[in-house]
Amino acid sequence: MISHLPTEPVVITGIGMITSVGQDRESTWRAVQRGECGIRRMTGLTPIPDNLVLGAPVDLPNMNRDIMKPMLLNNITAEEAILDSNVDLTDVDLERFGCAISGHMGDAAGRSIIEDRPVNWITTGVNWWNQLYPNTSCGQIANRYGLMGPRICHSTACASGLVDMMSAVRAIRDNQCDIALVGSGESIDPLFAAGFRSMRVLSDSDDPKNSCRPFDKQRNGFVMGEGSAMFVIERLSHAVARGAKIYAEILGCRCLSEAHHVTGLDMESVALERLITDTMRVSDLSPRDIEYINCHGTGTKQNDINEIRGIRAAFGIQAQRTCVSSLKSMLGHLVNASGSVELALTTLALRDGFVPPTSNLRNPDPECDLDCIPQVGRHLKAQHAMKLSVAFGGHLVAVAIRRWNDAASGYGYPELRRAA
Repeated sequence: MISHLPTEPVVITGIGMITSVGQDRESTWRAVQRGECGIRRMTGLTPIPDNLVLGAPVDLPNMNRDIMKPMLLNNITAEEAILDSNVDLTDVDLERFGCAISGHMGDAAGRSIIEDRPVNWITTGVNWWNQLYPNTSCGQIANRYGLMGPRICHSTACASGLVDMMSAVRAIRDNQCDIALVGSGESIDPLFAAGFRSMRVLSDSDDPKNSCRPFDKQRNGFVMGEGSAMFVIERLSHAVARGAKIYAEILGCRCLSEAHHVTGLDMESVALERLITDTMRVSDLSPRDIEYINCHGTGTKQNDINEIRGIRAAFGIQAQRTCVSSLKSMLGHLVNASGSVELALTTLALRDGFVPPTSNLRNPDPECDLDCIPQVGRHLKAQHAMKLSVAFGGHLVAVAIRRWNDAASGYGYPELRRAA
């Protein structure tokens, strides 16, 4: 077996994505650049009455109702990520190809167990009981592509996508594999929607598209969303040997927890400050290096203030020159998939030199006094970015990435141009 240095860079070479504002990677990114919003009144979320809750769903006109929606979304983005990476599955060692796809709860409203109708699994090959495992999507997709490297699946609430990214990076650095498919997907589950509504954390508004307002004094909660993002990541030598195009290098990942409360946050932000500081340390970065932070940014007062305080404490005076934004104002909260989708968009922000906005931010909360990119995105040739996830259960994760500037293997910065 070839020996590899544990310090060899791990890079992103493929991205697939689907959200409420776009059916693939580039359409989603263009919509986010423009500040478009996919939030609307939800219908068909049995047994929740139509129009009772807001959501940002993904429309799949020809959806197979016998397959859980997160699996469908993950299959779409896995295929796009593999095509985007231009990896030839017949020319790589599949025993060294890992798969890390987060656990999911499932699209329970569409299942036969709820609707009391039999699934014709004998002819379709689909049965509902095999789809109730949280790792169903991970196993199904790995089997689809014949991936026989490490198979990893975490369920850590809204931190799941970044935890699986961190685990896949570690698997590569531990020499368990050379390349991996990584990501997560989520659909709006009626049980979760009912639970969040009972907790009174869901936003409501006569104008759905202006409902989710992170960092705004008039915020009134978050909105659930749907979507998926997948990445192909690999060690640098493996990517270069096959002539891959590289988006970014994953510099460092860190995960820790707040020993505080299932849903409440430590408003002193001690743990988040330590997370950010540790991530910068292992990434060999200083606060001066990080020009953009993609926040968890749910649009709840507790979360927004917790993040801003943590960033300010970790960055000190440099916090004033770092811009931050929350994409949940457009996409909703994708729960298990939020980290993956938002990291994918952060990577594209570095690729194109354009940082996306916090739409609906019109009346900033004085306690959220950083540059939160209100309403309109901007051109910024950032080199480094950080993605944060602050999850129920006290899971805190951060991932730092660096833009890949090599003209031969990466993306040369485009000329400044208007957002598409």
